[in-house]
Amino acid sequence: MRRREFITLLVGAAAVLPQAALAQGGIRRISVLMQAEENQQYRSWIAAFEDGLQKLGWVEGRNLRSDYRWAGMDEGKIRRIAKEIVTSKPDLIVSSSSLPTRILKAEVDTIPIIFTNIVDPVGQGIVASLARPGGNITGFINLEASVSGKYVELLKEIAPRVVRVVIVYNPTTAPYFEFYLKPFRAAAATLGIEPIAAAVHDLVELNAVMAAHAQQPNTGLIAMPDGFTTSNAKEIASIALRYKLPSVSSALISARQGGLLSYGNDIADNYRRAAVYVDRIFKGEKPSELPVQFPVKFQMIVNLKTAKALDLDVPPLFQQRADEVIE
Repeated sequence: MRRREFITLLVGAAAVLPQAALAQGGIRRISVLMQAEENQQYRSWIAAFEDGLQKLGWVEGRNLRSDYRWAGMDEGKIRRIAKEIVTSKPDLIVSSSSLPTRILKAEVDTIPIIFTNIVDPVGQGIVASLARPGGNITGFINLEASVSGKYVELLKEIAPRVVRVVIVYNPTTAPYFEFYLKPFRAAAATLGIEPIAAAVHDLVELNAVMAAHAQQPNTGLIAMPDGFTTSNAKEIASIALRYKLPSVSSALISARQGGLLSYGNDIADNYRRAAVYVDRIFKGEKPSELPVQFPVKFQMIVNLKTAKALDLDVPPLFQQRADEVIE
């Protein structure tokens, strides 16, 4: 009788355990808001995030349930999905970039939010400071302001004949554009290059701007780091090549798909590191006490096929500095 009673008690306890574990937070819920349409580039970032979580013991279906939402570039759609996410009350939200993070900040101040790819979060009012973010939000920065000056230098080095440089950006997805314009103009002045800032809102405007500036000889192009230029990296590379404009982009995929030169941080690495912050928050740490982190992994990619089409001779030393050379 005692043995049967023990077995009955054991079976009953086993039935209760999953419910007890769930009540105690055994299964955590994450919502991920991506300002993009789902494609290979963005899936690789999510794959890095999921890999990071698994290595820390967070396994989908066992102790984790994730909801990925792809909002694209439409602000109205981003706002609608953000409201849906907040209403669903996940344990934590991961946000891809500036616009969705600002929208989420306005929607909720209780659910922890980790951003993965933001420019100047202090200047945008997303966090109080990098060292002590305050509130419910922390995360990972994309690129510092000085990178736009480096882009001018790299463009002049790989295309020495360039005397005019156009930097394109979407003011909706890059409200921080002045953050990059100041060092861009300073570097251009040092190198005797005419700096031109061009705001565009879609690919139609972008094509018109590039066509107009291509009429002037020795013009180069820089794609400012923002959600619009990253999402349209392939199209921007194609248009630049059509108009014979040597171009530099922060999107690593750009040079791999026909752009002349890419230089930027590996955003997939930001997502992998974001998994660490998810783990730390789930184990009791507060976003307000987790410092905003800078990128640590950078890459430069040169496309020699495009250089040849632009009649550019890339110096061997420049090629040696590149992490990847496409022939």
